[in-house]
Amino acid sequence: MKVVVVGSSGRIGSRLVRNLRQEDLRVFAASRGTGVDTTTGAGLDAALRDAEVVVDLSNASPDDGAAALRFFDVSSRNLLAAARTAGVRHHIVLSVVGADGLQASEYFRAKKLQEEMAAASGIPFTIVRSTQFFEFISDTVQDGTAREIPIAPALVQPVAAEDLADTLADAVFSNPFDAVLEVAGPDVLRLDEVAAEIATAHEDGRRVVPDIHARYLGAELGTASLLPGPGARIAATRFGDWLRASLQPCRISMSVT
Repeated sequence: MKVVVVGSSGRIGSRLVRNLRQEDLRVFAASRGTGVDTTTGAGLDAALRDAEVVVDLSNASPDDGAAALRFFDVSSRNLLAAARTAGVRHHIVLSVVGADGLQASEYFRAKKLQEEMAAASGIPFTIVRSTQFFEFISDTVQDGTAREIPIAPALVQPVAAEDLADTLADAVFSNPFDAVLEVAGPDVLRLDEVAAEIATAHEDGRRVVPDIHARYLGAELGTASLLPGPGARIAATRFGDWLRASLQPCRISMSVT
């Protein structure tokens, strides 16, 4: 079976490619680095030739919502057209839990558009909506001012990137769901508290400030905006375990110097 992973150079894509290759599949890691550009269509037909499954992990910067809308419109249109031509039997899209309820954000409107285009394509599909992964929250902590990090005190159920890659790999081996499948971590936490623990662990001296008006990818959050529904698949890795593991390289580096 040939699987094409679009967005293969990213945090989730690189993990998924590694996992699938361990299963001895034919995996094409599609990215601009391998000559594939979904916005122009360059390299798509060749990459998808003989492919049975396509996993779309492509993304756009949430900092420019209008650009994200244009990206997902054009990218999805090109990718789906190439997938139909190639006879792809399963199109998998990675999206975000809460996307349909946060439509004040152009970025979430763009992700919703991507979902809708996949569902209307005529190709059997699975939309995997993920909660925030720990690594993304860690990146978010780098934002803010020199003294403060404003974060919404919304509830979250974050997931480890490795667990999300495992879920996507399972989807590759499964029949198309033709619906949305949600995946989340095992712990319900407050976003600002998760950020504070990450900042403390990495010795970031700035203060995390709970702010109900702080924007998340352009949207103002309600208490439960980012929580999955009751039927979500629950991953195994707990926040405390991930945080301890994420600090190991730092500790090893400090002990060597």
